[in-house]
Amino acid sequence: MLKIGLSGCNGRMGRVITDICSKRENVKIVAGFDAYTEKLSDYPVYADPCEFSGACDVIIDFSNPSATESLLSYCVRTKTPVVICTTGHNEAQLSMIRNAAEVIPVFRSGNMSIGINLMMELLKKCASVLGEGYDVEITEKHHNQKLDAPSGTALMLADAVSEALPYDPEYTYNRHDRREKRPAHEIGMHSIRGGTIVGEHEVLFAGRDELIEIRHTALSREVFAVGAVDAGIFLASKTDPGMYDMSDVIASKL
Repeated sequence: MLKIGLSGCNGRMGRVITDICSKRENVKIVAGFDAYTEKLSDYPVYADPCEFSGACDVIIDFSNPSATESLLSYCVRTKTPVVICTTGHNEAQLSMIRNAAEVIPVFRSGNMSIGINLMMELLKKCASVLGEGYDVEITEKHHNQKLDAPSGTALMLADAVSEALPYDPEYTYNRHDRREKRPAHEIGMHSIRGGTIVGEHEVLFAGRDELIEIRHTALSREVFAVGAVDAGIFLASKTDPGMYDMSDVIASKL
C-alpha cells in the first residue's frame, strides 16, 4: 500500500485527489497539509508538514507557491519524494525546487494531464515542420479563481514550440501598449478568466492563407488528479535524486 501525503488537501484539487485515492486499493492518504486545517476526510490535517511525525512514501503538492519552502524543507529532511503540481512559482522558489532535486526525487509539471503532454509532442512536430513561415499564438482559458496568468500549462506549451523552432522567440503577453505590426519572431500569449472553466488551451499556427489549430479541453479536474496520483506511484519507485516530469510517466507506460 502506497502511503501518500497530500499538500493542499482541502483545496479544490486536493479534494478531487482524496476522492480518487479512496477508490483505489493500492494507495492511501495518511496525512494532509493545508493552511485550512479542518479535517474533511479520514486522515489528519496539519498546517505545516513538519508537524507530521509519521511517514509517507511520496507527497503530492497541489497547494500554493507560498508553501513551497516549508514543504521542500520537510521532504529534503525526511528524504521523501515530492510531486509538485502547483504552478506560479517565482525564480527563488524554482531554485529551491532544483536544489531539492539534487537530494531527492522531484516530479514537476505545469499540467498533470496525459493529453496535454501528448499535445506538447504534437506541437514540437508542427513547429519543426512549419518553421518561420507561421505565426504562433497561444490562448488559455480558466475559471475566475485562478491566480496566475498565463497558466503554467500555457508556458509549457510555449516552451515546447520554442524548443522546435529555428529561432529563439520572444514571449509577448499583451500588445495594448504598442502600435506596430506583429514582429515575426514572437509567441503571443493570451489569458481568459471566467466562470468555472476547468482549463482550455489552444495553439494557433497562422500562415499565409492557412491556419492550424491544436486544442485541449479539460472537462473536469479529475484528469489532473488521476495524472497526479499516477505520478506519485511512479515517483515513489525512484531511489535516485533528480527531476522528473510527465514524459517519464508516459515512457514508463509504453
